[in-house]
Amino acid sequence: MMKCVEAGHEIVALAHAHPPETSISDDKEEMDSYLFQTVGSSAVAAIAECMGNLPFYRKEIGGSAVTQALEYEKAIEGDETEDLFELLSEVKRNHPDVGGVSVGAIFSAYQANRVQHVCDRLGLEMLAYLWHREQVELLREMVANGVNAILIKVAAYKLGPADLGKSLEEMEPKLVELSQTYGIHACGEGGEFESFTLDCPLFKRRIVIDECRHVVHSQSEDAPVVYLRIAKLHTEPK
Repeated sequence: MMKCVEAGHEIVALAHAHPPETSISDDKEEMDSYLFQTVGSSAVAAIAECMGNLPFYRKEIGGSAVTQALEYEKAIEGDETEDLFELLSEVKRNHPDVGGVSVGAIFSAYQANRVQHVCDRLGLEMLAYLWHREQVELLREMVANGVNAILIKVAAYKLGPADLGKSLEEMEPKLVELSQTYGIHACGEGGEFESFTLDCPLFKRRIVIDECRHVVHSQSEDAPVVYLRIAKLHTEPK
């Protein structure tokens, strides 16, 4: 979104596809979705607050990856891509002048193709300013430009529970080393980790986590999948 604003676009609304509420309350935020990040869903509303209480649209994810093919050429009933279509359709109904959708994809053609398909159906432009950026360079750029994001999920060799809650700035040396040594994606584009933004230049307030806990999604000696369940937070003036 920072790149969108830099390019002259105005952010008019935020949209979020989330797991069922019962899944969140039962510490089952991780849905293993092919399209959406679901870990941290319980805290996303705070981002809208921090961005000046922008209109915030939510849609429960009811579908799954019915087709896992790289391309998505037509609507498929029960596929999670249709949840995205319904979510953005609601935004479009309430904001008829909206012209584009900000997408953070870097290398996932699977995700980009599905977002593009939905955008084409709705007459929207997909704004993917991070597409094919070199990831070590991009990681350093995010840190240098004041993005305070923390790791809230790890799922890669040499990443573990001790890394959860650490900022990208704190993790930068380790992520760069793992990228150079083992070939992991320094921005987590291969699913190695997921992050949650606590503060950035677009925020008018910052997010403070008051209470969280580790949830083990799958156990592994080499690469356990563990995430932070954010149980309580507040926002404060910057």
